[in-house]
Amino acid sequence: MMKNEYVPFLSEIKEVIKHTDIEYTFRMTYDGEVKPGQFFEVSIPKYGEAPISVSGVGGGLVDLTIRRVGKVTNEIFERYAGDRMFLRGPYGNGFDVNLYKGRELVVIAGGTGLSPVRGVVDYFSEHPGDVKGMTLIAGFKTPKDILFHKDFERWEKNMDVILTVDCADDDEQCHIGLVTEYIPKLRLDDVSNAAAIVVGPPVMMHFSTQGLLNAGFREENIWISHERKMCCGIGKCGHCKIDDTYVCLDGPVFNFTKGRKLID
Repeated sequence: MMKNEYVPFLSEIKEVIKHTDIEYTFRMTYDGEVKPGQFFEVSIPKYGEAPISVSGVGGGLVDLTIRRVGKVTNEIFERYAGDRMFLRGPYGNGFDVNLYKGRELVVIAGGTGLSPVRGVVDYFSEHPGDVKGMTLIAGFKTPKDILFHKDFERWEKNMDVILTVDCADDDEQCHIGLVTEYIPKLRLDDVSNAAAIVVGPPVMMHFSTQGLLNAGFREENIWISHERKMCCGIGKCGHCKIDDTYVCLDGPVFNFTKGRKLID
């Protein structure tokens, strides 16, 4: 009997974690294979559905970090621990941590772009011996926009963490400036074999990948995510199509050799 990919399943909210006034993580029940960078469709009857990147996995749970930006997400934010929502997925191509083992790894994330790579950062924070070295460069508009505060406290124990903001409005300890300013300052033993992941707003990804190439990174050692193009999840609506590529199916995670050609 064929599975109907449009039919969602019920998932219970086990915990709601507030990061900012408009960004919460909903920790949902889910048993199954899922990779960082994949996404679920979250739906509420009468309101619609929204594609949300996976921001954490493990222990029969999946984290979905959601920004309140419209009708569906407004309704999601009215849900609390113990409530249930419909999910379908996971969809798309995620990050394979095995590709980065035994290498120096640089992760560059802008704003909510940290969500889909959080699982990768978590994995290597818990298994630091699996990489030769790791650097996380994460940028936000202001200190009030920073996500995953407690995670940063854990991560900085096992990797180099550069937390930067466009401008400061309080006494939080972080650098000032764009993430691209810190790429030339990277100190790597073998840049030709180092791997990099870049996720964030399109302009930030463009200049970050160019900065990495200028620093000596090879195109085939860079991965990006076009998560902003996700739509129905199964390539039927056509909204994610760029040329002959369906981002929902072939992505949202792409090696840069492919991803750089996807100009919408």
